[in-house]
Amino acid sequence: MAAKNWTQETFTLNTGAKMPAVGLGTWQSKPNEVREAVKAALLAGYRHIDTALAYGNEHEVGQGIKDSGVPREQIWVTTKLDNPWHKRVEEGITSSLKDLDMAYVDLYLIHWPSSTDPADLKKHYPDWDFIKTWQEMQKLPGSGRVKNIGVSNFGIKNMEKLLNDPSCKTVPAVNQIELHPNNPSPKLVEYCQGKNIHCTAYSCLGSTNSPLAKDPVLGEIASNKGKSPAQVLLMWGLQRGTSVIPKSVTASRIEANFQLDGWSLTDDEMKQLSSRPDRFKVCGDDWLPVKVFFGDDE
Repeated sequence: MAAKNWTQETFTLNTGAKMPAVGLGTWQSKPNEVREAVKAALLAGYRHIDTALAYGNEHEVGQGIKDSGVPREQIWVTTKLDNPWHKRVEEGITSSLKDLDMAYVDLYLIHWPSSTDPADLKKHYPDWDFIKTWQEMQKLPGSGRVKNIGVSNFGIKNMEKLLNDPSCKTVPAVNQIELHPNNPSPKLVEYCQGKNIHCTAYSCLGSTNSPLAKDPVLGEIASNKGKSPAQVLLMWGLQRGTSVIPKSVTASRIEANFQLDGWSLTDDEMKQLSSRPDRFKVCGDDWLPVKVFFGDDE
């Protein structure tokens, strides 16, 4: 693949909207760190920030955006509907916009395909599922408060269930899923691309506990390129046609993760990374009241 200036690249969604290829993830960032991280990212050139109601940091994300001085209309902001809010989609987006202190978000996702009972987080609503949630989500773009809608953590089985339902009038613009060489999910990525659903890769650097951290092939490719393992992992994600949202709260790492212009991985390097033997998921589904991963995405 020819080298691109990925920091300037966008992916065109099925709505025609253009989403910046590289964003800042904010999951598991500690209080008081997120505000500075968002500001540092925007000052480094990022124009895509990802958050969620469940992260409990939307207020700080909004503050960091204001602190940066970058005009709101130049920034792509994604947030997500939390599982216990599936019956309260309107309240969910209202809550997020209030905390972000914004008039709209660029992308609003169903965070997980689990309609969790807020009275008991170990239970799923008996009379509600993500099909009904999507019926409510589809109303939002008409309000102007949400520009695009999508899903997150949807495998092929749940995607099929959603798309085949007669009430599904809007194909999700995005499916945000865990993607890295130890969880490459090629069948799911191919499936989504075939339906013109863009994939965003979260946990795109794996995790400190993943086999990736010690993977000799990744280390060798990074060394040969004169790049960090993190930069190589981000390039792998981008060259697969997925946007990436690496999380960091360290300004130097945030800046390094954005140094993705003017170089690329060879087909052979891509193949080596895509064929790592280890499998590791940062986010499983054992904490949810329903199973959402069925092992059919590889």
